Amino acid sequence: MAEEISKTPKTAATQAEGVHAEVGHAAPEHAPGFPPFASETFASQLFWFALLFGGLYLLMSRVGLPRVGSIIKDRAERIARDLDEAAAMQKQADAAHALHEKTIADAKASAQTTAQVQKDKLTAEADARRKDVEAGLAAKLVIAEKQIADMKTTAMGNVHAIAHEAAAQIVQHISGRPASADAVSRAIAAARQG
Repeated sequence: MAEEISKTPKTAATQAEGVHAEVGHAAPEHAPGFPPFASETFASQLFWFALLFGGLYLLMSRVGLPRVGSIIKDRAERIARDLDEAAAMQKQADAAHALHEKTIADAKASAQTTAQVQKDKLTAEADARRKDVEAGLAAKLVIAEKQIADMKTTAMGNVHAIAHEAAAQIVQHISGRPASADAVSRAIAAARQG
């Protein structure tokens, strides 16, 4: 068993050498460095690098960069167009706002004018009604004063007749004889003046 165990590592090493031989590589005695830095392949690597870099440069300068440039140009034009549209819309909004403010101011002025006209009209109507009522009351007052004066005159005439009759009866009652109408009228006139 010990022989089998010792054979196993040799067999594995032998198999590894066989694999390298099949691939076409011999087992190196020492491991080489990083392949791109190998001095034997450095010139060919520089050639292929320059060739690929030049091709990539031509491809990017002829195809890629013009497309990117046109995209940037289109985007800049679209942004400028959008900014112009926004400025135009802002001007329209400002004009609409100014028109709205003017409309509101005109409406307020019109409402104030209409209110003042209505107020003046109602005041004039109220003054006219007041004057009509005052004129009616003044006419009624004149009529009432005339009626009062007429009633006073009538009452005073009745008072005069009543006073004349009462004085005549008093004189007859005191003296026992009827009093003369002229003497009673003179006595009443003297009492009124005095």
